[in-house]
Amino acid sequence: ETPKYMVIDAPGHRDFIKNMITGTSQADCAILIIAAGTGEFEAGISKDGQTREHALLAYTLGVKQLIVAINKMDTTQWSEDRFKEIVKEVSNFIKKVGFNPKTVAFVPISGFNGDNMIEPSPNCAWYKGWEKETKD
Repeated sequence: ETPKYMVIDAPGHRDFIKNMITGTSQADCAILIIAAGTGEFEAGISKDGQTREHALLAYTLGVKQLIVAINKMDTTQWSEDRFKEIVKEVSNFIKKVGFNPKTVAFVPISGFNGDNMIEPSPNCAWYKGWEKETKD
């Protein structure tokens, strides 16, 4: 039998937090989309930021598998340094929440351009895929 998947889009805006909780409570895996733009990432990861709140809620609601899509990489000219900076900061936070950063996929993307979402993008030749740690 072919596996079946249900995709639930839970908006990131604070006004829709109830919808986010409803959707996330049914999820086995979550994709946390983070904006790479200067100022946008910092606002989301700040003490009262939505990135922090959503990661915490996802874990609290039972999500154990997480993918972090670092979006708007085109606005940073696909900066590997910016990507690594975001990975480091988000890894530190999600570890405190309860996720194991070594099992989380961090993927640089540009949703607007569709870069690195289905096919590897020539704009981030430095990205060779995510390093993962699995249980044997």
